[in-house]
Amino acid sequence: MSALQPVRGTHDLLPDEMRRHRRVTEQATATAELYGYQFMATPIFEFSEVFKRTLGETSDVVMKEMYTFAMKDGEEITLRPENTASVVRAMLSGGLLQSLPLKYFYAGPMFRHERPQKGRQRQFHQIGIELLGVAQPLGDVEVIACGAEILDRLGLLAGTRLELNTLGDMESRKVYRAALVEYFRGHLEELSADSRDRLHRNPLRILDSKNNDDRRVVAGAPRFETFLNEASQEFFAAVREGLDALGIAYELNPHLVRGLDYYCHTAFEFKTDRLGAQDTIMGGGRYDGLVETMGGPPMPGVGWAAGIERMAMLLAEPPGPPRPIAVVPVGGATEREALCIAQRLRRAGIAVELGYGGNLKKRLQRANKVGARAAVLLGEDELAQQSATVRDLETGVQELVSLDALNERLARFS
Repeated sequence: MSALQPVRGTHDLLPDEMRRHRRVTEQATATAELYGYQFMATPIFEFSEVFKRTLGETSDVVMKEMYTFAMKDGEEITLRPENTASVVRAMLSGGLLQSLPLKYFYAGPMFRHERPQKGRQRQFHQIGIELLGVAQPLGDVEVIACGAEILDRLGLLAGTRLELNTLGDMESRKVYRAALVEYFRGHLEELSADSRDRLHRNPLRILDSKNNDDRRVVAGAPRFETFLNEASQEFFAAVREGLDALGIAYELNPHLVRGLDYYCHTAFEFKTDRLGAQDTIMGGGRYDGLVETMGGPPMPGVGWAAGIERMAMLLAEPPGPPRPIAVVPVGGATEREALCIAQRLRRAGIAVELGYGGNLKKRLQRANKVGARAAVLLGEDELAQQSATVRDLETGVQELVSLDALNERLARFS
C-alpha cells in the first residue's frame, strides 16, 4: 500500500519552514498594533454570496478558482479566496457601523484552485489590514506606511519597489472605461482570447495582462491620467505628498489596475525581483464601493493583503528555538522524579527535552541530536542527596547541584 500524500497544491509547514511563517506573522502583528490595527479572524468559509457579490459572478476567481460546496441543507458555502469581503461581512453582521473607523489586522489560510507554482499554492496564507470608515487620503498613506514598516522590520523593504497608481473616483473611472472599451474594440483581432472576454466584463484588467500581444496593444491605449477629474487629481497628489513626507519611495505604474467597479483612487503593490513571475508580495488599494455592494451603507475603505509564503521565502534564516536542557533519568526508579523536575523547569521558563527511554548513552545521544545545551542526570544516588548532576554538553564539565539550586544553575545556559 502506497503512502498517503498531501493534496496537490497544499504544503506541509514543518518546523523549519513554520519558523519563517511565524516570523512574518508575529512581526506583522506587532507592527500593525503600533498603527492601531487589532487582530481579528473570520471563518475560513462563508456563504458563497459573500464572494460572488464582491468578486463578480463572471470573474475568474468565482468562475474557475473558488472551492464551493453544497451543504446538506441546500446552502452553498465557499472556502475564502481572500479576506477583505469576510472582514466587511463581519463588520456588517456584527453591527459595528457605529464604531467607525475600524482598523483590523488578520492572518490565515485562503483557498484558490490555481495551477500550483513556486510561491503560489491552492491553500496559501495571507496577512492583511483593513481600514474602514476613513475617506481621506491620509488613510491610504497610513495603510501603505504600515505595510512598508512591516517589510522593513522583516528586512525585506530594501529588496522591493512600491508601484503606485490612481483609479480615480467613480466619475473618472466611468469616463475612462468607456474610452478604453472603444479603443480595444478597434484592436479586437490583436487581443488574446482572455482579453477579448475581459473587454465585456472588466476591461481595465486588460491593462495588466502578461500576454505579449496584449502588451503591444496596451502600449497605445488611452492613459488614465488624462481622464482624471480635479477631485481625483487632488486625492492622488495628497497620497504622493504623504508618502514623500514619510520618505517612502515609489514608482508610478499606469498599468496597475483593479478590475471591479468598487475600487477607486489608490492602487499599489510592493514587488520584488527575487521570486520570478510571482513578483508581488503585498498589494492593495481603496475600495469605497465595497461595503455598499455587500448591502451596507456607502462607506470608504482601504487595505492590503500580503502572501506569507512569498515573504517567508525571502527571509534570512530566523533564529531557531531555544536550546533545551535535557533531563535524563538514570534508572527506572528516577523517571517519576525526572518528570516532576522537567515540569518545574518549564514553569520557570526553561526549555526541557525529557529523555523518554533507552540507556544513558542513547538518551545523551538524543540530547545532542536536539541541540541540548546541558543535561541534568538523575540517578538514585543523586536523588538520595536531593541533588542532580549537571553536565555541560559543550565542554563535558559536570557538577553536582542541589535540586533547590537547579533553576538558578541552569539559567546560566540560557
